[in-house]
Amino acid sequence: MTDQRALVLFSGGQDSTTCLAWALDRFEMVETVGFDYGQRHAVELDCRPKIRAEIEARFENWSPGLGQDHLIDLQVLGQISDTSLTREIEIEMGETGLPTTFVPGRNLLFLTFAAAIAYRRGIKHIVGGMCETDFSGYPDCRDETIKAMQLALNLGMAKSFVLHTPLMWIDKGETWQLASDLGDDALVQIIIEDTHTCYLADRSNRLPWGYGCGECPACELRSNGYTIYLRRRAMVAASNKL
Repeated sequence: MTDQRALVLFSGGQDSTTCLAWALDRFEMVETVGFDYGQRHAVELDCRPKIRAEIEARFENWSPGLGQDHLIDLQVLGQISDTSLTREIEIEMGETGLPTTFVPGRNLLFLTFAAAIAYRRGIKHIVGGMCETDFSGYPDCRDETIKAMQLALNLGMAKSFVLHTPLMWIDKGETWQLASDLGDDALVQIIIEDTHTCYLADRSNRLPWGYGCGECPACELRSNGYTIYLRRRAMVAASNKL
């Protein structure tokens, strides 16, 4: 394995696109992997090639390092999951205290399959967009879960993978800012125009922060983060004029 190669869990959403840019800024070669698990918002998978193409076209410093893409069929996960991301059921808090958007085992499987690909490809670094700050109640997004998975994968595969979660301790406003810091307005515009976050797969409604229904938890989180990002940017601009 080499320290100069990374594999990014790339769904086609805002967070994974920011993580892709983060990895391209740090590693010589970056591959991507996406998962088709029967998600209601499978339109995100259609966004992935466009985002990769836009990054390759707009960022000459990153394009040489954008490597192979992998798409894994995990339809079986959707078949055994009874959640609002894999069934036509209402998005709400469940009896367990977790939102019905929680897909049990999803990130654990994603990381396991990503590690299997990394094993074959000789890749050391695996990057994911898990985050505790904008915590949705998903236990597989917790930092301690990721640390435990890193240990399990390294023991089980006799490798020394490093799992990176660059968004773990920042809020959604800071995620927008990180994209701006990495790729300026060009990357922010790619995120607005080409990524998908909405749980209800709405690509017909163009809002200031991108496409979505504007009402589901994913849209609300993205919208609120964008508002915070603009407010913070305006405050910095005003401060610089003093």
